[in-house]
Amino acid sequence: MAITHAGSGSVVATGAGSSPEEMLRLEPETLIRDEHIEVCRLVLAPGTEMQEHRAAGSLTLQCLHGALSLTLGDKVLRLLPGDLVHLRNGEPHSVSAHERSVLLLTLVLNRR
Repeated sequence: MAITHAGSGSVVATGAGSSPEEMLRLEPETLIRDEHIEVCRLVLAPGTEMQEHRAAGSLTLQCLHGALSLTLGDKVLRLLPGDLVHLRNGEPHSVSAHERSVLLLTLVLNRR
């Protein structure tokens, strides 16, 4: 069965503004997928560590719930609800969730 993603002009519920109880029920989901953009809701369990990797495009990462660390080389950023960070195309990074965390990832894809 094909997954249907939101189309142009569609309103998408990201989970931002949800109560803590509602945040516990949110699931990971690709919300938007188009030729040059992908928007995903990521849900990380406490203690989850994503090893260093590089994305195939520029991205933003916004913390909607929880707390996590984003490591960029020697720099460690702590993200809390409402915090937003931008990474350039291919910038190496890793992520560690300190508690259950819900993130909104927007990826601008390098497809030609």
